[in-house]
Amino acid sequence: MARSIPFVSLKPILESCRREWQERLAATIDRAWFILGEEVAAFEREFAQFCGSSFATGVGSGTAAIEIALRLSGIARREQQVITSPLTAPFTGQAILAAGATPVFADIDEDTLLLDPRSVAEKITPQTAAILPVHLYGQTCDLAALSDLAARSGAVLIQDACQAHGAVYNGRPLGAYSSLIAYSFYPTKNLPCLGDGGALLSNDAEQDRLARLLRDGARTPGHVSIMPALNSRLDEIQAALLRVFLRHLPEWNEERRQRAAVYDRELAEIPPEWVRPVGRTARGSHVMHLYVVRAARRQQLMEYLAGHGIGTPIHYPAPLHRQPAFETQDSCPVAERAAAAVCSLPLWPGLSEDDVKFVARQIWKFYLG
Repeated sequence: MARSIPFVSLKPILESCRREWQERLAATIDRAWFILGEEVAAFEREFAQFCGSSFATGVGSGTAAIEIALRLSGIARREQQVITSPLTAPFTGQAILAAGATPVFADIDEDTLLLDPRSVAEKITPQTAAILPVHLYGQTCDLAALSDLAARSGAVLIQDACQAHGAVYNGRPLGAYSSLIAYSFYPTKNLPCLGDGGALLSNDAEQDRLARLLRDGARTPGHVSIMPALNSRLDEIQAALLRVFLRHLPEWNEERRQRAAVYDRELAEIPPEWVRPVGRTARGSHVMHLYVVRAARRQQLMEYLAGHGIGTPIHYPAPLHRQPAFETQDSCPVAERAAAAVCSLPLWPGLSEDDVKFVARQIWKFYLG
């Protein structure tokens, strides 16, 4: 039988704690209360504590979390600019558009592919209202430099941590560098739910109060809406699952790091002009959401690996500043080069060390012919 190594599989984590989530799910269904009930409230408390923030507001997606963060910061007009990375999922940019602001794309670091503070500094104007770094692939951006830029320019720093559940920066929680942090619980994330979901973390009680209003149509008693708002709520079933999965997140993150270390060893001697893993910094705790490499002859490599049962998608094939929804005059040559070369190797809790070695061997065989 041919070997099959999908890019991602949720089956191992679901099996590893099946009894726990089944019991939690059954209790939730028995209560027959599915929107903004005790499971959401409990998860919000537990997730905020886990992340080292004061408050968490459960919402329908990471996109909604970013949009709400922008609106809480008074950013809702087209003339207000939000500087972010062009190498990210389109939803980062869509959240800026949904809030009513204008995305501006700064370039990324050549080694880590994270938002480059030097490029951000060049893009700051009097219209800059926010800086929105993306903690790409599970690694934190240079929050010290970016928070300093935000403070000096009068901009708000809002973090897109949708790929960085459990990451810290210089040993401190992300909330030490800015109040507002957005997370996604899409099924392939390090902390997944089994549908869409997200959360906005904050350290300010008033921000938390307003976030709860905004996610629920800004309704007050009597179903009276007091401001333009969203309908974007984390539901009870997803929260129940997330409460179980959160308890296992540290061990799952550690397993990701261990498998990434195997890739590191197995690919260490491969010429960098063939395959070069994305660089890492010493300042953050990489949670290895993705193991991404830059590869020569990328398309042929991906086809070769697919022929051996190995899934390898691209994160991300088109930088945002070149997509029709966001097309600007921004110049981001590093992001364009990266987008033309990156691909992601299989990495998930439950992936065996032998499977990782098999993937690495096939990469070697492709280039050696």
